[in-house]
Amino acid sequence: MSKIVATLIAGLFATSAFAQTAGSATAPAVKAQAEETKDVAKADAKVEKAKAEAQADVADAKADAAKTRAKAHKKATKKKAEAKADAAEEKAEHKADSAEHKADSTAAVHNAAHK
Repeated sequence: MSKIVATLIAGLFATSAFAQTAGSATAPAVKAQAEETKDVAKADAKVEKAKAEAQADVADAKADAAKTRAKAHKKATKKKAEAKADAAEEKAEHKADSAEHKADSTAAVHNAAHK
């Protein structure tokens, strides 16, 4: 009987020694997994930051494009207005020249009739 008890006690010691060895081997594995999780989290944060920066760049580009379009529209409107003003001025000058020519023609005919 004492041999059986001695064998059981020896088995318990062996089991506890094995459990401690396995436990100390899993600690580095847990630490490695924690570091891996931390690295993955950092990588995800970098990706999110890059996405946010890209979206900000797109928004800036759209704003710049809108500003450029507004400037071009304003410039085109100004040129159109200037062209209309020039056309109106030319028309007024032509009308004045026509009236002056008509007046000169009428005066010449009137003078010729009185001579």
